[in-house]
Amino acid sequence: MKDKALLFINGDPPTSFPNLENYGLIACTDGAFHYLKHLDFPLNKLDFISGDFDSHSGKDENIYDEKFIYTPDQDKTDFHKALEIIVEKGFKSVDVLGGSGGEQDHFLGNLTVAFGFKNKLGIKFYDEFSEYYFVPKNIIVKNVKDKMVSLYPFPLVENITTKGLNWSLTNGNLSITSRIGTRNFAVEDKISIAYEKGDLLIFVGKKYL
Repeated sequence: MKDKALLFINGDPPTSFPNLENYGLIACTDGAFHYLKHLDFPLNKLDFISGDFDSHSGKDENIYDEKFIYTPDQDKTDFHKALEIIVEKGFKSVDVLGGSGGEQDHFLGNLTVAFGFKNKLGIKFYDEFSEYYFVPKNIIVKNVKDKMVSLYPFPLVENITTKGLNWSLTNGNLSITSRIGTRNFAVEDKISIAYEKGDLLIFVGKKYL
């Protein structure tokens, strides 16, 4: 069984789709279902559609009724509830499309939700500009030469050392209130990142040069 899930949520619609055969589960929130209908996406590939269905009724799509999972809890976002379902189904990693764009409070909320799940799921976001995700205390990121790399503390990172970036760090600190590490770029095909305390987001963009 393929151990990775694919999830569409209600931000900016993707401009292209990954190879769906790489995923053991494909799902979307109800808001994302609304745009997938207009993007020539093969809706029969969806394993479930979840949400409180405040974005649309879904009643005009009776053929997919058996795939709707009603999640009315207003104390959690539709993204949060979809991740809970994915965890319950036993998946350990998920690629997320539609996590950015639109209203920026949604984007910040999505990052906060992902932070809460980072010890349960490997969550990687993709949009037309970059891929981004929380990284562990030690990591090597491959195939990044000449790509924009931004390091963003969430909210603090202590004793961070990087190699392979144009502006490297040696036992430095990053903080959301003072120093962040955005708009750097990779000068090597592999970069290494190690830090002692805190939590760190990495954004890997398109070719920088």
